This record gives sequence, structure tokens and C-alpha cells, in this order.
Amino acid sequence: MSVLPEPWWPTTLLAAALFGDAILSIRPPKFIRDCLDGVNLPREWWWVLICVKLLAVAGLLIGIKVEGVGLAANVGVIAYFLAATYAHVKARFLKQEFWLNCLGMLLFAVAVLLYSFVL
Repeated sequence: MSVLPEPWWPTTLLAAALFGDAILSIRPPKFIRDCLDGVNLPREWWWVLICVKLLAVAGLLIGIKVEGVGLAANVGVIAYFLAATYAHVKARFLKQEFWLNCLGMLLFAVAVLLYSFVL
């Protein structure tokens, strides 16, 4: 296992996807609103998700040069989407948003971890 991503570009792609997700979440389109409402997350807490995603972006990008930071951020992204998966299952909100957004990002984060840090 490496403490710096090798290759680095999958980590950058994950950071870009999370950054886009965070920016979209500032004024969430219907599919994001439906997702957050579907898991019963109170609207006054939506800003926390934006902060978490932006911190993950920073960690992933800093981690390209600073040993261990990217690995920790990548594991944190996986934990975030595992928690989101749990919230979806618990709320029984298993619509398209769950399969594409939540599980899609979880699989993407796991693939980046395996490709850039493990294999």
C-alpha cells in the first residue's frame, strides 16, 4: 500500500467529482433535493454536507503531495458514502438517486482507493 496516490490522476478525478457535487449542493437541483429529502435530512443541515465534501476535496488534492493525507481523505469519502448508503436503506429511499449518485460515488471512491493506493 502506498501513502501517495500512484497514479495521481484518479484522485484528482474523485476530487473534481466531489467539488462538482459540493457546488451543485449550494443551490441543489431537484435530484439532490429529492435525495436529501428522501433520507429525511433536515434542510438546516444541508450546509454540513457541502463543507464535508469541500474538506474531502482539499484532502484529496493536498494528499497528492503530502504522504497519508490523500489516503485518509479517500477513506473518509468512502465512509461518507457508506453512511449515505445506510441512510438511504434505513429511510427506504432506494430510487434512482440512490443507485446512481450514492452507490456510484461509493464505487468510484473505492475504485480510486484500490487503483491509486493499493494496487
